[in-house]
Amino acid sequence: MALNLDKNLKRYHSIKEVAEMFGLNESTLRYWEQEFPFLKPKTSGPAKIRQYQEKDIDQIRLIHNLVKVRGFKLAAAKKIINNNRDGADRRAEVLTRLLDIRNDLQALKKQMDYLG
Repeated sequence: MALNLDKNLKRYHSIKEVAEMFGLNESTLRYWEQEFPFLKPKTSGPAKIRQYQEKDIDQIRLIHNLVKVRGFKLAAAKKIINNNRDGADRRAEVLTRLLDIRNDLQALKKQMDYLG
């Protein structure tokens, strides 16, 4: 059996987990589902429990980047996504990578400060 190196082995995430990933309220995610028709997590059972897949999380990352990070209003974010989806996706991906790099550098600096 081959070793699976994929860190994210979970197929579905709860609304609570996704909200925590982005520092949002669960109600914000529900509202975004109403405002952005392409954001449709799978629902299961009679209680319609939301189950977010990676594609849904990518959509939320894009919306979060436009609305919370860059400060666009929802109407402007919708317009950007509708007019230039690929460009908005790329910018969100670049921003995510840069934030990860910044966090790694800050952790490295703390380690260096501790040693020195």
